[in-house]
Amino acid sequence: MTSTAPKALQGQDAGEQPPTWGQRLRRFGYTIPSRISLRDRLVPPYTEPSPQLWRVLGFSPVLADRLVRWSAWGGPLLVTLVAGLMRFWRLGSPDSVIFDETYYAKDAWALMHQGYEGHWPDKIDSSILANPDAVPVPHDPGYVVHPPVGKWVIGIGEQLFGFSPFGWRFMTALLGTLAVLMICRIGRRLLRSTFLGCLAGLLLAVDGLEFVMSRTALLDLMVMFFTVAAFGALLIDRDRTRARFAAALPEDDEGVLRPDADIAQTLRLGWRPWRITAGVMLGLACATKWNGLYILVAFALMSVLWDAGARRTAGAFSPYRAVWRRDVLPAFVSTVPVAFVTYIVSWSGWFATKDGYFRDWADHRQSLSPDHIKLPLLGTVHLPQFGTDWVPRVVRSFWHYESEVYSFHVNLTEGHQYQSNPWSWMILGRPVSYFYESPKAGVDGCPADTPGNCAREVLALGTPLLWWAGCFALLYVLWRWIFRRDWRAGAIACGIAAGYLPWFMYQQRTIFLFYAVVFVPFVCLALAMMIGAILGPPGSSERRRAIGAIGSGVLVLLIIWNFIYFWPIFTGQAIPLDAWNNRMWLTTWV
Repeated sequence: MTSTAPKALQGQDAGEQPPTWGQRLRRFGYTIPSRISLRDRLVPPYTEPSPQLWRVLGFSPVLADRLVRWSAWGGPLLVTLVAGLMRFWRLGSPDSVIFDETYYAKDAWALMHQGYEGHWPDKIDSSILANPDAVPVPHDPGYVVHPPVGKWVIGIGEQLFGFSPFGWRFMTALLGTLAVLMICRIGRRLLRSTFLGCLAGLLLAVDGLEFVMSRTALLDLMVMFFTVAAFGALLIDRDRTRARFAAALPEDDEGVLRPDADIAQTLRLGWRPWRITAGVMLGLACATKWNGLYILVAFALMSVLWDAGARRTAGAFSPYRAVWRRDVLPAFVSTVPVAFVTYIVSWSGWFATKDGYFRDWADHRQSLSPDHIKLPLLGTVHLPQFGTDWVPRVVRSFWHYESEVYSFHVNLTEGHQYQSNPWSWMILGRPVSYFYESPKAGVDGCPADTPGNCAREVLALGTPLLWWAGCFALLYVLWRWIFRRDWRAGAIACGIAAGYLPWFMYQQRTIFLFYAVVFVPFVCLALAMMIGAILGPPGSSERRRAIGAIGSGVLVLLIIWNFIYFWPIFTGQAIPLDAWNNRMWLTTWV
């Protein structure tokens, strides 16, 4: 009797070939990609709302078409407007120097006035708040351990609005708002859906950690901004590159695009300004905080892999060989050297003056090259020594400064009450309190009829329901990347990994939850992608769509409600102690 089982499931005794790896992974959810036209694979179309939606709303086809075109920018701008109103609302409150603003606000003021950071007297903050015009900028150099770009950015706000809390927070609020706009547009381009792009931006707008960091003059929000900008630039570069392949490939008599191995293998991609833009943005990220270096490496590799994917889709018989011959060198030149030059230029104030810290270290000093260097994972690497007097003194001084800063960072193990291990970040194990006071009834916004004192706090805490749902979204994008081979999920995972995984190499170091703001936008993209799956794939039945819409709608509304509930401890409003205690959901938050 002849077996009727599928060939992939018949035993090898029947002489059949063993199942492919893709068929073996089907039990875990892997699906062989459906047949999509080559043009749509290279340049995927954007998803448009169903005509039935417009009929239900009573819109004519002409009006519906205008709304679709308007929503591409109108939707993101509307979400950005809401985010901006929230971030700039009472931005100068608390009227205090909170957490590490005591370093960066003053360093920024000194940079703008003399080109290098000064050594400020202790307990000068109260004098600055009382009368900043009466506080002179110190000429003695200050030892700072972060590059200057973030402080230059903070200084722009201080130049515009004065040496005050509103002034030194203005630029972070602006960049935090613009980050929402970028995520809306990036999500739209990545997921090919205006709705999901705006949803990703809305989720970022109501994340407590990004919100608090947008209203505080710290550096990590700026690293996040430049990271998102670089990701968006590489995404545009990817689309344009694939469009070049689509334009170069031949068509048959019916206008259907056909793969061509020779074209896919040898096509030169030419001038790629968006990749250079990404190199500049990544350089600015490194020139704000050094963890931008890991993001530079991850994004550069991701971009090269995207080129290999484009050549494979276009029909290349050996895409990685083609990428190695045609794309690797241009990719390197347009990212790494560009980022390096950007980093050096950011120190222009230190190079142009004579009084910066360690600026004259090499003067009248003979020097040898380092005899060892400490690298992550590799430990101490011993090096041969040679004389370096031929190197310009300013370069030797700069190298010494950078080596001292590196030593400071890797050896920073002094305990802090708000430090946390990166394993606990995604579940919000230990947020950081930036500001806390307990005003009496009738004072500093505490209601006069309040029994006892109030609590007034600014807590760097992500919106809990968003982050906890983000844990599932992270698992979803990993599953979709591995078993569905979805490049979009891989790109999101790369953004999270680049901002998150490096901190696991420094678990002995003093690190904080707010460092996670760098990858929060990618968590929001992952959550938007998961919600898109909950809504249902194209072609789903009305019942499936309805169930998905209800489920995803409830989730989004709960996240928004959660943000509103924690609003008082995001903005430093005075609330009764009982209300404050009700918001301390975990004992580690206190």
